[in-house]
Amino acid sequence: MSEAKRVERPLSPFMLGSAYRIQMTSFSSIVTRITGNALGISAILFVWWLLAAATSPEAFARADGILTGIIGDVVMTLTAWGLWYHYLAGLRHLYWDTGRGMELRAAERLGWAVVIGSVLLTVLTIIVI
Repeated sequence: MSEAKRVERPLSPFMLGSAYRIQMTSFSSIVTRITGNALGISAILFVWWLLAAATSPEAFARADGILTGIIGDVVMTLTAWGLWYHYLAGLRHLYWDTGRGMELRAAERLGWAVVIGSVLLTVLTIIVI
């Protein structure tokens, strides 16, 4: 019986570097998961702010001071971006559920549309609010 040839290949597609080049579809999937989890944390911050408002003026002043300060502005801006990104990625998935846009080129274009659209909608949200 002949001996089987061992093929040298990466064990996992998540090995970044020379073995694997990240693609828009994998990047988009990872960022969608991250934004979903981050939105949960942002919701907790919002609930904390509401509870502080219902508790006492001192508690509200503390929470409001944090959420309207520089750190709060950064967190809320990233929250707005995460919300728009997650929303647009969800619309993209609904589109994919119809069986359209599954070709590699279309999937990459949709990924870039989600990234660019989320940034533009975040900027528009900041301008309006």
